[in-house]
Amino acid sequence: MTSNALLVDVVPQTTSHLSSISLWDYIQASGLRSIVLGTSKDPNAKVTVLLVSPETCAPVLAVKAPTTEAAARAVEAEAHMLDELAHLRLGGLAQTIPRVVAEVEFEGRPAVVTTAVPGKPLTTSYISPRHTSRRDRVAADFAAAGAWLADFQQATEGEVAAIDMDGAVALRLRERFPAMERLEADLECLRAIHDRLGRETGPRTAVHGDLWFGNLLMNRDRISGVVDWEAGTTSGEPLRDLVRFAHMYALFLDRRTRAGRPVDGHPGLRASGFGAGVEFAVDGTGWFPDLFKRFLVDGLTRIGASPERWRDAALAGIAEVAALTDDHLFAERHLELFHRLATRPQERVR
Repeated sequence: MTSNALLVDVVPQTTSHLSSISLWDYIQASGLRSIVLGTSKDPNAKVTVLLVSPETCAPVLAVKAPTTEAAARAVEAEAHMLDELAHLRLGGLAQTIPRVVAEVEFEGRPAVVTTAVPGKPLTTSYISPRHTSRRDRVAADFAAAGAWLADFQQATEGEVAAIDMDGAVALRLRERFPAMERLEADLECLRAIHDRLGRETGPRTAVHGDLWFGNLLMNRDRISGVVDWEAGTTSGEPLRDLVRFAHMYALFLDRRTRAGRPVDGHPGLRASGFGAGVEFAVDGTGWFPDLFKRFLVDGLTRIGASPERWRDAALAGIAEVAALTDDHLFAERHLELFHRLATRPQERVR
């Protein structure tokens, strides 16, 4: 039986420039079978192809191929990030991160071939019936994400600096929504949040940049793989990953619930429109808001920042999505969500 390592070694490899070999010729030369997972729903979509062993049917390689020029730049950014991570001392964590093995041509653009990391996408569990309505299952997801993130941040920590959740977020929002009447008031709220967070310090670490549950693979209640590193950096603000996971987990809690109906397993939460789950997590009461808050408090404490800044961190993360996501409607809804949470009088902080 051919091993995964041998299969990686026998296929053509190049990572320095666009290869003359096409994706389809590469697949044929590999002797592997291909499974097209489809394109992402982002405006600048990528096609993902899994190459699996004909003997074991296990994924060996993964290919990300761009469909637009912007997507091509993202694919190249991910390849660069993965190459940089490969030179860090990550120990066992390295097994959870794809390794670039080749760059091939796809319709005139560069596609990147990486090793396939093991595990079942957390998305599969998340969308299964009643998964997010059960405290034990949700707690296990948060614990797994928190454990991986703690190890990753510890392994890559560098200099200590003031927490910076801006990173040009305010500038991007001003450029993206120039005609929005209340934008300046929202930016003033955001500036106050960033100022409060900036009084805290923590280490710079490597950052994934889009650490939502769709990019995590699980095996027996632990993170076995982390994919889609195109927004990553080897030295950045670790709170970005912390709040992104918590935020996106809360965002889709009401995905199976009809408008106006209570959400199963979450007393006090109704499907009342975009962001209801996040509002519930940030300002509601119950076992899920407690888990959400604890996840952020533990993360802040771990990096040496005040746990009292958990709500500021959550709101800064919402603003970041509004600034950086490709989907304009998704961005607009996030800015509206930020406005609702940031301007609640009873929740104003010093």
